[in-house]
Amino acid sequence: MSAAPAAAAARTCWVLSNGIVGMDNQSLGLAEALGLAVTVKTQYPRAPWKYLPPQLWPFPLASGGPGSDALAPPWPDVVIGTGRLNIPTAIAIKRASGGRVFNIRIQHPHVSFKHFDAIVAPSHDRCRGPQVIETLGAVNRVSEAGLRQARARWEQVFAGLPRPLVAVLLGGPNKAYRFDAGVAQAMAERLAALQAVGAGLALTPSRRTGAVLEEVFRKRLCPGGAWFWDGEGDNPYFGLLALADHILVTADSVNMVSEACYTGKPVQVLELPGGSAKFSRFHDAMREGGYTRTFRGLLDTWTYPPLREAERAAQEILRRMAARQSR
Repeated sequence: MSAAPAAAAARTCWVLSNGIVGMDNQSLGLAEALGLAVTVKTQYPRAPWKYLPPQLWPFPLASGGPGSDALAPPWPDVVIGTGRLNIPTAIAIKRASGGRVFNIRIQHPHVSFKHFDAIVAPSHDRCRGPQVIETLGAVNRVSEAGLRQARARWEQVFAGLPRPLVAVLLGGPNKAYRFDAGVAQAMAERLAALQAVGAGLALTPSRRTGAVLEEVFRKRLCPGGAWFWDGEGDNPYFGLLALADHILVTADSVNMVSEACYTGKPVQVLELPGGSAKFSRFHDAMREGGYTRTFRGLLDTWTYPPLREAERAAQEILRRMAARQSR
């Protein structure tokens, strides 16, 4: 551990969670890159507050419903949150501490930046200001140590699959992209073509994939020898990142594309019908930076510097913390 993270380890950190895994992984990934002593504070805001803009919450520290953690002194040194629902809480914690808490926000907060000491936002968010640390992709929990552990855990599981081993990370439909059974069937046919020329396939679904889409891929690919995680036992996700020769990721997830690019391995995006301006900016930037390519039926091989955005953002935050402490 370097001197800066070692010094940071003495600092306490609350990661504010609303029970949304994709957002929690960003907050925890940054906290881990900072080397902080982390406590997760889960909050499930009650109605009507959860439906209102952050500026209209009168008592954020008392807005938690059933299952929420208590928020009371002693306040942490650092608070980190991702997503709209914990913005009022983070601001209230900083205010209650007399401004002592270092308030870190991930993603565009869409409120006044004056409340935050650092805002870590991807460039496709178009978030600009002196507090902002721009990243290309999403910060995440992938690390060298985690990949080493995953390799040891999963190496024997995937040892019998043909090489090259292709990890297929499946997302699901969202507000921007359509991903239905017809789309899944067409995608499965393209993956089956890789099997036909000798590639090994290992697929893992996300929470958004759903049973209908999973069944489409199972029926088409598993009879040909593909490995498909059934949702039981440990998640093989990090193992696939560690062991795959190539990674294919559906276009609907900024997080999964960013995590895949941490590895420095060839990452190809499986396009879906739909999209949005923000997703287009993200995918354009990733292609232009040499991190990803669009999957067109063939496995491409190329190299690029691994995308380590949590580590890069953490170094800048530690610099800002040290500068504030020396005032």
